[in-house]
Amino acid sequence: MWVTAASLHPEGKAAQWYLVYKTRTPSLHGRSVLEKFGVYEHVHALHDLLELKQVGTVEEYYQVSLHNGNMGNPYFVSRFIRGLKPELKFGVEAQVPETMERAIMLAKIQQQLHEKNSRSSPKQAWEAKAPEFFKVSRTSKSIFNPALARERQLRDYRRTHGLCYYRGEKYDRNHLDKCTKRPPAQAHALVTNDMGDNLTDEVLAQLAMEDSLAADFGTLSLNALAGTTSGGCMKLRALVNNKVSCQLTTVAPTKVKLANGDDIITDQLAPNLEWWCQGHTFATPMRVLPLGTYDAILGYDWLASHSPMDCDWQNHTLTFSHNNTRVTLKGVPPADLQLSEITAEQLVKWSKGNDIWAYALVHSVATESDSSSSAEISELLQEFSDVFTSPTTLPPHRSYDHTISLLPGSAPVNSRPYRYSPLHKDEIERQVRVLLNQGWIVHSNSPFASPVLLVQKKDGTWRMCVDYRRLNALTIKNRFPIPVVEEILDELAGTTHFTKLDLTAGYHQVRMAPQDEHKTAFKTHHGHYQFKVMPFGLTNAPATFQCIMNDILSPFLRKFVLVFMDDILVYSSSFTDHVQHLRAVLLQLKKHQFYLKPTKCSFAQSQIEYLGHIISADGVATDPAKTAIMQQWPTPTTITELRAFLGLTGYYRRFIRGYGILARPLTNLLKKNAFAWSQEATLAFEALKQAMQKAPVLALPDFQATFIVETDACDGGLGAVLMQHDRPIAFLSKALGDKHKHLSVYEKEFLAVIMAVERWRPYLQRQEFVIRTDHSSLAYLSEQNLHSDLQRKAMARLMGLQFKIVYSKGKENVAADALSRVAHLFALQAVSAVQPVWLQEVLNSYVTDPQAQQLLAQLAIHSPDSQGFELVSGLIKHNGLIWVGNNSALQTKIIAAMHSSPIGGHSGVKATYYRLKRMFHWKGIRLDVDNFVKQWQICQQAKHELVSPPGLLQPLPVPKGAWQDITMDFIEGLPRSGPYTAILVVVDRFTKVAHFIPLHHPFTAAHIARLFLNHIVTLHGVPATIVTDRDRIFLSAFWKDLFHLLGTKLVSSAAYHPQTDGQTERVNQCWRCTFAVQFRLLQEIGRIGFL
Repeated sequence: MWVTAASLHPEGKAAQWYLVYKTRTPSLHGRSVLEKFGVYEHVHALHDLLELKQVGTVEEYYQVSLHNGNMGNPYFVSRFIRGLKPELKFGVEAQVPETMERAIMLAKIQQQLHEKNSRSSPKQAWEAKAPEFFKVSRTSKSIFNPALARERQLRDYRRTHGLCYYRGEKYDRNHLDKCTKRPPAQAHALVTNDMGDNLTDEVLAQLAMEDSLAADFGTLSLNALAGTTSGGCMKLRALVNNKVSCQLTTVAPTKVKLANGDDIITDQLAPNLEWWCQGHTFATPMRVLPLGTYDAILGYDWLASHSPMDCDWQNHTLTFSHNNTRVTLKGVPPADLQLSEITAEQLVKWSKGNDIWAYALVHSVATESDSSSSAEISELLQEFSDVFTSPTTLPPHRSYDHTISLLPGSAPVNSRPYRYSPLHKDEIERQVRVLLNQGWIVHSNSPFASPVLLVQKKDGTWRMCVDYRRLNALTIKNRFPIPVVEEILDELAGTTHFTKLDLTAGYHQVRMAPQDEHKTAFKTHHGHYQFKVMPFGLTNAPATFQCIMNDILSPFLRKFVLVFMDDILVYSSSFTDHVQHLRAVLLQLKKHQFYLKPTKCSFAQSQIEYLGHIISADGVATDPAKTAIMQQWPTPTTITELRAFLGLTGYYRRFIRGYGILARPLTNLLKKNAFAWSQEATLAFEALKQAMQKAPVLALPDFQATFIVETDACDGGLGAVLMQHDRPIAFLSKALGDKHKHLSVYEKEFLAVIMAVERWRPYLQRQEFVIRTDHSSLAYLSEQNLHSDLQRKAMARLMGLQFKIVYSKGKENVAADALSRVAHLFALQAVSAVQPVWLQEVLNSYVTDPQAQQLLAQLAIHSPDSQGFELVSGLIKHNGLIWVGNNSALQTKIIAAMHSSPIGGHSGVKATYYRLKRMFHWKGIRLDVDNFVKQWQICQQAKHELVSPPGLLQPLPVPKGAWQDITMDFIEGLPRSGPYTAILVVVDRFTKVAHFIPLHHPFTAAHIARLFLNHIVTLHGVPATIVTDRDRIFLSAFWKDLFHLLGTKLVSSAAYHPQTDGQTERVNQCWRCTFAVQFRLLQEIGRIGFL
């Protein structure tokens, strides 16, 4: 209903004017009010009329002019002509129309002529129309409908005042269900209050259409602009040539309305942009816009071009036909929204801008089962509400006021203030003003002066700090112990309820000793001040604060209270006890006038974050916020960044199995002048981040139960796990240095045991513990003789401990054995290939070989060729063999390697040739091998000439079975090897198998007989015949009588005719040859290395 009468209630200056007006005139006239207060509205309306110009057709312009015009006919005609488009105005003005009807007629004629000329003449590039997919279909001839003026004004009024479009009611979140005029597809949260007539759906639809037709717009929704997948938006992963390489075309500018109300103009078009999504190719014309979220947004036109389609918004799938194929695109499911903490100042700053932002107020909600518990905690907090207020006065002097003791002879510290920009100076002045108002600082005339600096916080604000580094260097250090986090957490076994208390600016609740206040002086660009409370940055401040906390809470420490600086943890095994414990702590803090910050406190929680750990009845875990930072850590580019990353991950190393082995490639980069990022470092960096993401929940130690230490060792490091009840309490690992890498497996396993026992001695010295190892020799450690220095030193460290070593197979010793698996798994993440030095020499020989250069040029075009040559990784191969070429020096080097090395064993021409031809090829290779072997000095000196014996020989009978007919002989004149200086050789004539039995001089027939029985008879039985030379041992009476009793026939060779025992002589010959040619190598690498 429209208002026909209104009442005025003047205020301020309007009320003063009305009192003066009422004394002069008994009644109030509307004209007087308009003259006094409404002149600007009339002027604005007149300005609107004067600035009226044609933008549509002549008919539309005329309708608007009629709606606003109220002047005389000549003036109105003049204003009508002046507002016409330039291409129409001059033609109408030349006819000098006197009436409005004639002016309209002439304008329409000019419009028809202009349209005809425009169709017949070609358009310029900048006049090109926008593509159809950006055009908005127009269903109305006029966007200025006078019939809707009243509804438009009412709609704008309700929008400005936050009222319902349909019923004019106040906003309320429950209005959504009350609004009966709301269309089903709309969703408005409004509140009831009668504020005027209801707007019909038809009127609102017409008004909405007018807004959309006010300009040639495209629109982007809030969800598309913000990059979320809700609200009818679906996210797809797609590729555009794997890079931005699109050809753009300049087209007519088009406005696009964003969800925040801003308009952006685009005049660049990618006509047929090809993009790939989930194996399908699409070609879509796209406008270029600075989106800032996704790379592309597909709108209604793309959906319409592929209609009909099936949309499953719950499962994020689109199914439609494309190129006669049924296509299903799967959207990316929405991820959890990551929220960052903001301050009140930042919230106020955002509210004053035009950015799109959202915030959430997060608070913990107690479950129904905790309602009674929450009530008791609330009553307790209400009782001690004064402890949770901000201090308004200086803290009292206590027995532990902070003192600064300087080294004898130290001069006062006086440093120049740092230079700052005007903006930073304003911030320093503001913070100094706050500290002065709080009474924490006062003006100073001290000879001491330290500079201040600003450090930016995470939320963008600044923290003023005093640079006390020079003062700290002159201060005598306070060695009061700071608690170790790992020891603190060990006290929490068996507890279920936790409360964390945090002091409000804890350092500032401690007074400075009056005689040392002047030493805390600092100066800025505008003044000199000193602290009356303990400031941040002093070297002994942590010790002082920890000392105070330990003193006032000493009756409760390690019973139900833990203190680390200003973080107080109250823990209990039941809720009833927890309330009493919390009451005692709050009472003590109140007594000593310490105040808590309620926003940083957590009360009666079953799981709580404390000192970077998540503590619960199940154990202790890493803080997800910290591990999330590790996952987002960029690849370090400097040694400082790497040190920061290792410092953060090292804080959680007890949670990570094999941390020392995983981080070894990174810690190697911390050495002096060793920072050179490599692929190995990248693999270690990613493996460490992945391990942090999968860190297990560690059990808390129970000192009444038995501890189990599982140890293991591998080539790259040592590892151990401390366990109870089959749950890990802590992991320990250490990478081996070059000094220890060459130790035996036994020594490495022993070192792993010692490392674990030394590290966890505080847990193990109370009672007997169990050591599990997968090395069986260590299971009998207590029974072994101590031969090495390592054993003696290790057993000295184990003295006084009660332990039992148990052997456990590797597959059973899973926790510790996985430590050795870590290094192997990590090594296999990269494929390494060993390339011999001689292979590079083959490649280098091609440079000076003309034939090789010619072959390389041919094979670069066509490989392999018809002659069997091919090019493989730079090497020329012939039928799969490495082609060496015509480099004689390299050929000789290769032959020597195949002949005189331990692989070749100084074999003959044929054996060397066949060994060489399996890998290499060059022309005349057989002749080169023959010449080399015949000229090799060592072979010529050590080997016998094999020629046919002169005359006729009577061969021995052919044996009928194994070890029935044997031959025997001695090898003497050998270098001493331990106590041995000779060898007894026993050869079976049937199988040609030989036994070599070491001897030492002097030896007798009885000694040889005993060796023969122990090594030959026990294995093969008593032989039928034995062929020997005429050595005195074999001709002795003892020897003959023994074998006569055994039933063995002894056969001796004739004097100076060793051919009789040719079998043994040949074996001796081969043995002597091998020993002679390998003796130099044996001397170089040692007996163990040779074997």
